[in-house]
Amino acid sequence: MSCCFLDLFAVQLLLECLIKGSSKKIITKEEWEKKLNDVKIRKEDMNKLVMNFLVTEGYVDAAEKFRKESGTEPDIDLATITDRMAVKKAVQCGNVEDAIEKVNDLNPEILDTNPQLFFHLQQQRLIELIRNGKVAEALEFAQEELAPRGEENQSFLEELERTVSLLAFEDVNNCPVAELLDISQRLKTASEVNAAILTSQSHEKDPKLPSLLKMLIWAQNQLDEKAAYPRINDISTATLEDPGV
Repeated sequence: MSCCFLDLFAVQLLLECLIKGSSKKIITKEEWEKKLNDVKIRKEDMNKLVMNFLVTEGYVDAAEKFRKESGTEPDIDLATITDRMAVKKAVQCGNVEDAIEKVNDLNPEILDTNPQLFFHLQQQRLIELIRNGKVAEALEFAQEELAPRGEENQSFLEELERTVSLLAFEDVNNCPVAELLDISQRLKTASEVNAAILTSQSHEKDPKLPSLLKMLIWAQNQLDEKAAYPRINDISTATLEDPGV
């Protein structure tokens, strides 16, 4: 059984332990596996969970193949995944202007109704200008495109000031805000755009599977103080470890 559903048993056991008192409950591997085998999980639900992950993360080829093999229909047009991934890739490569054009082609309302996202894209454009040594162009862009937005929003102003401060250092790699030039900043902006596009398509911005895994980890951590039970220590294999008592 997939480990993403084991959190249900962990939560149930946690509640039982809390109700029965403080004595530590011992559940053998055999008993635990019997509980798992008694529960029926529909294959359709498992397939929907897989499809949700593939669609949300943008694995369009895998989603199309899975659709044909399992008969599970995605809740959005798979063609839109390709467009969404093109936007994400453009930001990740530093081609922010191209990304903005692609977003507007998909749905102009995404940026019109999300000033924070639009500011972050413009901020990323400024970062790319600074990265490429275009100081004069960067200053002009900051003054004309970002400064007016900073006047209307204090948090925008603070972010703008941090970004512009990159120009004050000869060695930007060792300055206090060097992380703005790190690839992680591009990835952060790309993820924000990706989430906004998904939301505009009435789709969850985050896949369900990681949330279920986080719930499993949380439930196990809570249970550790209340019971000895077959724990999953390696999420990638979902192997039940013997409680060892």
